[in-house]
Amino acid sequence: MVVVFFAEGFEEVEALATVDVLRRAKIEVKMIGIHEMLVKGSHGISVEMDGGFDAIGSIDNVQCIVLPGGMPGSNNLKASEEVGEWLKKAEASGKYVAAICAAPIVIGHFGIMEGKKFTCYPGFEKELPNHSHVPESVVVDGKLITAKGIGVAMDFGLEIVKHLKDPNTSDALRVQMVMKN
Repeated sequence: MVVVFFAEGFEEVEALATVDVLRRAKIEVKMIGIHEMLVKGSHGISVEMDGGFDAIGSIDNVQCIVLPGGMPGSNNLKASEEVGEWLKKAEASGKYVAAICAAPIVIGHFGIMEGKKFTCYPGFEKELPNHSHVPESVVVDGKLITAKGIGVAMDFGLEIVKHLKDPNTSDALRVQMVMKN
């Protein structure tokens, strides 16, 4: 299962494009509201959640935790100790962690995946001094998957599929969704 944490002010396209791509790949996805079950994005679009933290169960059920960007969504994720606890459990258990746009600041804040290469929305790299910034669209370093922003949200989702399923599934989805290679 993939867990996507939603906080008030999330970037709608980054979150929902990722959820959509993962579900097209037949990966179980739980949209988890960190405070509420109806979460409003940064552009006023409200999304109903699948549940709260209790819907996750054990970290053993989780393959990957996804953090969508957006402001103030990323700051709201960063302010949640429960999000931090789940990220630390994920890292300790060898699970994937994926963050897009401003959301890598959450990884930096909770001190996980230190020393890993990452990318983010320009300007947020200064908040991850213990990581190695790479100015690419999507970056994978071990179990950390990061992306620059909204323009590469579909590529971000496909990269997660590639690692959780296989490259053939990711490539087939890319063709079905009429995306450039």
